[in-house]
Amino acid sequence: MDRRHFIAAAGLGLPLIGTTLLNAQDMVEPAKPAKLPDELVKAFVSAGHNNLPEVQRLLKEQPGLLNACWDLGGGDFETALEGAGHVGDREIAEYLIRQGARANIFVLTMLGRTLEVKALLAAFPELLRSKGPHGLTLLHHATRGGDPAKELLQHIQGLGLTETKLAMP
Repeated sequence: MDRRHFIAAAGLGLPLIGTTLLNAQDMVEPAKPAKLPDELVKAFVSAGHNNLPEVQRLLKEQPGLLNACWDLGGGDFETALEGAGHVGDREIAEYLIRQGARANIFVLTMLGRTLEVKALLAAFPELLRSKGPHGLTLLHHATRGGDPAKELLQHIQGLGLTETKLAMP
């Protein structure tokens, strides 16, 4: 390629390179917000066990708390929704799910969501012996669910799970 063709080709390509670089900058993900303070997460998770007005207040002030997880150590993590699940607080659990919290098999068991839990256990039988927060089992959550979870309680017992708590690692 002679000098004249090179300059012409380069002149056509430079604007494209500039546009490409600008478009690449537009595609960069925005910076994540700062980490939530540990004490705030702990307060929210604690409230999730039995204090709906406090859950609502904290969530209104800091929506990022919805799926925040408190690290209790040793591989034991818990969200406010999971706290409501293992103590059997249906009102808090349903409120958090309506706000978009991520439900899991333990909370669904406490809520007595029979079709969903049975389908998960059929697809992944190993979940029968999985551990929720504090090493609590599906059997524990079904017991805490009361009458709405009675069918699941019987189903889980029929599958052979008899322990309400499994040892943490």
